[in-house]
Amino acid sequence: MFYEAELDIFRAVLKKCRINTMLINSVGTIEDPIGDFGKELLTKRDVVFLQSYSQNFKGNTIYKLTDSLSLSFVFMVLPGDVESDEKKILVVGPYSQREMTDKTISEISRKYTGDKSRREIENLLLSVPYVQVGSHIYAMLETLAERIWGEGNFSTVDLNYEMSGGFSPIQIRRDPTDQEKATLNMKIMEQRYAFENELMQAVAQGQLQKTELIMSTFSSMHFEERTADPVRNAKNYSIIMNTLLRKAAESGGVHPVYLDSISSGFAFKIEALTTLAEAEELMGEMFRSYCRLVRKHSMKNYSPPIQKVIATIDFDLTANLTLSALATMQNISPSYLSALFKQEVGETLTEYVNGKRIKRAMQLLETTKMQVQTIAQNCGILDVHYFSKIFKKTTGMTPKEYRESFFER
Repeated sequence: MFYEAELDIFRAVLKKCRINTMLINSVGTIEDPIGDFGKELLTKRDVVFLQSYSQNFKGNTIYKLTDSLSLSFVFMVLPGDVESDEKKILVVGPYSQREMTDKTISEISRKYTGDKSRREIENLLLSVPYVQVGSHIYAMLETLAERIWGEGNFSTVDLNYEMSGGFSPIQIRRDPTDQEKATLNMKIMEQRYAFENELMQAVAQGQLQKTELIMSTFSSMHFEERTADPVRNAKNYSIIMNTLLRKAAESGGVHPVYLDSISSGFAFKIEALTTLAEAEELMGEMFRSYCRLVRKHSMKNYSPPIQKVIATIDFDLTANLTLSALATMQNISPSYLSALFKQEVGETLTEYVNGKRIKRAMQLLETTKMQVQTIAQNCGILDVHYFSKIFKKTTGMTPKEYRESFFER
């Protein structure tokens, strides 16, 4: 197929987002499923239905369907190979365009006319990823369609499941066995662990964009139900994630001196949660904060002595940060520390310390009305004249001129 490379990339990206894709051939056989969950829930009856119903599908068309359980699918009839001319159906889904909150699940459960319990429906609904309307996933889908059929040469059709006899690509079996229930719960658990492992890796590498992508699939499905109180469950899981994210950032080269403060701050915020919506919002804040911490403070490329020196400097700019004092703290010679620091950091220890102090002074000049002398002392420089000298050397202005220019902007 001339579009095989683009299709492979599309399916690989959706796999990262935990969205299933499948190809169904002309005889109703599922080929090369990406994601076992969708294949497992798509029954043989549904595959046969899709294969026969596809006779009504037109080419150059993206079909979107939301079934009776508010689960969404996308269908496309792909052009066949030049030699065989065998057409295949690309199935994307299931996914949800609604956040599966307790309220949403209750609404769907009330409309459901089958004989299954709310718990069984809940397990199903919470097992699919949440894809917001207007998500990048749809832009990728349209890009794939443009590659296959050409820009402007395709249309999008929203299917009404009632028009197809109440068809739902996912059928809840009437009498699931205990083994089937255990298998579904196992799949949910596996998905959650896969989500956590992928997120930990992204945070440890400071991959903010990838973290945002993974985060886009996060919902209350990840809050383990261990108590009858959903908010308490959210708090418990948030505590677990705070610990996992802290360890991921540490493995990414962030010194504990940076981690302790942010971890403690999130611990207080977690206990203050009152709703699931607040918990999901805080979870996103945690993901981004730890990832940014790695991007800003990762020291995995520095040797242990330099890591400790940099952490000491950042922790307290008012401390004795002379070459001699820092070398003594490390039990190494000043000359060795000086050479090692310049080699790894690219500037002298004095230049680095002064740079940090001036950056802090600029923040205080911008955000406070403190006197220049007080600011100098807060930055670890007791001689205000020396402070003004290095400040002007760095910024081209005196502290007073900098403050005035800032407020004139």
